[in-house]
Formats: sequence, structure tokens, C-alpha cells
Amino acid sequence: MNEINNYIETHKKRFLEELFELIRIPSVSSLPVHKPDMYRAAEKWKEILLAAGADKAELLETAGNPVIYGEKIVNPEAPTVMVYAHMDVMPADPFELWNTNPFEPVVKDGRIWARGADDDKGQSFMHAKAFEYLVQSGQLKCNVKFLIEGEEEIGSPSLPEFCKKYKEMLKADIILVSDTSMIAPDVPSITTGLRGLAYWQVEGTGANVDLHSGLFGGAVANPINMLSKMIAQTMGEDGKILIPGFYDDVVEVSKKERELMARAPFSLEAYKQSLHIEEVSGEKGYTTNERTGIRPSFDVCGIWGGYTGEGAKTVLPSKAYAKISTRLVPNQDHKKIEKLFVRYFESIAPKSVKVKVEYLHGGPSYVCPIDFPAYRAAEKAYKEVYGKEPVPVRSGGSIPIIATFEEVLGIKSVLMGFGLGSDAIHSPNENFPLEQFFNGIRTIPLFYRYFAEEMKKINEPDRVPAV
Repeated sequence: MNEINNYIETHKKRFLEELFELIRIPSVSSLPVHKPDMYRAAEKWKEILLAAGADKAELLETAGNPVIYGEKIVNPEAPTVMVYAHMDVMPADPFELWNTNPFEPVVKDGRIWARGADDDKGQSFMHAKAFEYLVQSGQLKCNVKFLIEGEEEIGSPSLPEFCKKYKEMLKADIILVSDTSMIAPDVPSITTGLRGLAYWQVEGTGANVDLHSGLFGGAVANPINMLSKMIAQTMGEDGKILIPGFYDDVVEVSKKERELMARAPFSLEAYKQSLHIEEVSGEKGYTTNERTGIRPSFDVCGIWGGYTGEGAKTVLPSKAYAKISTRLVPNQDHKKIEKLFVRYFESIAPKSVKVKVEYLHGGPSYVCPIDFPAYRAAEKAYKEVYGKEPVPVRSGGSIPIIATFEEVLGIKSVLMGFGLGSDAIHSPNENFPLEQFFNGIRTIPLFYRYFAEEMKKINEPDRVPAV
């Protein structure tokens, strides 16, 4: 451990400077205006991988944003780890809520403040520097492949076909991902499950033009009012989702597993205080961690229409819009849920408005076993750095491509996240603790060491005792 600590101490200033160069590129995948920035980010990642010691790194086109693929093959017989990460980030809006420029990283209070500081530039950059250390020190015992995509934040629409096309190139024994979080800085955890996702945009249309609210209010339907009423009909008072058939395929988690989950350290009061809320909300009969880990959810992620500028403008808008998402649990088919929501939402629409529902993207859930070599390697690595065995947890987030990797490539993923709940990913003032950043660089090399050892145990033939 002293060797890696010395390496970090010697190069930490350079590490941060290089990371900040990457963060400064506003690689927002959801906004077409940032398409050139996606290529800038890809070229920067190519430069990073080659400088770290990759044998090759190349930009490959997809139907959408580019992918960077890099590799270093130390021995064809050695186990192969493929690092998956994404270079794209969420939009920084609303800019006025940021305390700093979102694309000009700042170190303050022991944290990096910037869009992408955690998700996923900071976390993915840890892998590049851990890889660099292993190459420089001659300790790399695994082949390493890097797959850095540019569409994760919009559901990775182009990556499934990319994986099919380059299936042979992407062969590996395990996929290593750092795009999740830990329970706390002193409580390491490994994400063993991810919820699936289905995401729609709905449009409600009333009259063909905006109308004067004094002349037409109370006589003609207001699309914002109607859309709000329809959304309210999708969730019951008990937190249950009211879409017919929504729960048909949900597998209830056993009492025993719920008891194991309950062992994870969690303070409801601290949780509420950190969010500045007086009370939590959700499906009755389940704890906060269960609601975000093993139960599906339904949320309006955005709603707009009419006049939203300063001052007053008394109009009935012609149109209203909302973006709606559901998080799904194992065994729920996001394609089935897509159709169930469309059918239900159209069925409850009053004749006074026209409703259009557009499916934007989605993906399946993922469950990681805790009894296979990569998990054991991750477990040992965390324990050595943090001094505690990591807790297996199920995350409320979604990374749809993880399930696709298993389906298309036949490769499991291990989710070694170093983010914290306080990092405000997807929100203004996203941040990443320096301690977690450097601990990630300490932990990842140990994963490679222990994974090579675990795979050797499996591949070694049983020794016949000498007579």
C-alpha cells in the first residue's frame, strides 16, 4: 500500500489537472448543440488512455455519439477485465443554483465541485490512473480493455448495436464499473442490483392557440390542469402505482433478504437532515432503503407549459408537457411497462384535451451475484483500503447497458462505486470528495491483483498428491 500511496502523493497535482481538462469539456449528450464536445471528450479520453500505457486507443463511430476503445494485452492467457465508463454528463441547468461554474472545476472543502466531478468523469478517471500505476510499476497481471461511451445519460441507445458489431473485440472475463456509490465514507459497499428504467414525454393539447384566461378560463380546458390531474391518477395515497398490470411481474423480496438489507447502517434522521426535509415519502410498508432498492417507483421529472417568465401573463396555454420516469425492479420488462403506461395514460385523458405519449428510452434491471470471483476480488480490495468488509446493496439507480452487456456479450459486471449520496449527481453543485477519488485509485489496483488470484484458483487443475 505504501507504494501506491507514494505514487499518488507524487502525481496528485497532475492527476487533478488532467481530470479538470476532461471536466471542462461540456459533453452533454442530451443537447445536440454539444455534439462537437462529445468528440472533444472522446479525443481527450484517447489521449488519457495512451498516456496511461494502453497499447492502443481508438475512436469508433456509432449511430450516435462516438465510443473510445482502448486495450493493453499483457498475456493472452491472463484474465481480461473490461472497464466501462461514460464521458457524457447531464445538463447543468439550472445554472443559477450553482455556486461555481459547473464546467470550471474548483477544489473547496476537500471536494471537487463541477458537473461530472463524480458522474462519471471523476470515477472513470480513477480507473485510468489506477491502470497507469499498474503499468508503471510492472504489477499489471490482467489484460485490460476500456470501453468509454458517450450516451449513458440518455440510455445508451447506440451501444447495444455497437456491442453486437464488436462482440469479438469486447471479449472479457468481467466488466468493471465505477458509476455507483457507497453507503458512507467509512462504510464501503458493492452495488449488487440496479433498477431498470422506462422514460416518457407526454404532451397535452387544449385549444389550437393560447387563450386569454379571463375570457376563456373556466370554459375551456387548461392542458396544465388536465395533465396534472392525470398524473395524480397514476399514484395512490399509499404510494402504490395505479397503472393496471404494473406489479404483475414484480418479485417480492423475501423476509430474510429484507432483514439482511436492514443491517446496512442507515439513519433516517440524518437522511432527512441532509436533504432538508421534515418527512420521507413512498410506498407504505417499506423502509426508505427498500423503496429505493427493491421496489419500483414513479416520478414526474419535469413539467412545463404556459407563461414562465417574470411578472404575469394571464393565458390558458395551448400545450403542456411532462417528462415521466419509472424505476423498475428485477423481472419487470421495461418494454411491457412502456406499453402499459401509454395505454393507461391515454385511457384517462378527458375529451377536452388531446394527449400524445412518446417513449424516450428505457432498460432492464441487473442483479450481481455475490459468490463469483470478481465480487470476491472487489470485496478483498475494499477491505484492504477501508478496513471493513463492504456491504452488498441494491441501488435505486439505473444503468441499462449493464444488463445489455450480459445479454449481448455474456459478461457479468461488478459495480465498484466510490461516490457518496452527498455528491449531488444530476443536480446543481455536483461534487466528489478528494478522499474518495484517491481511495478509488488505491482500491482498483487491488481488485486486479485479487481478481487474477481468484481466476487462477478456478483455472488451476486439481493437484494430485505425491505418493
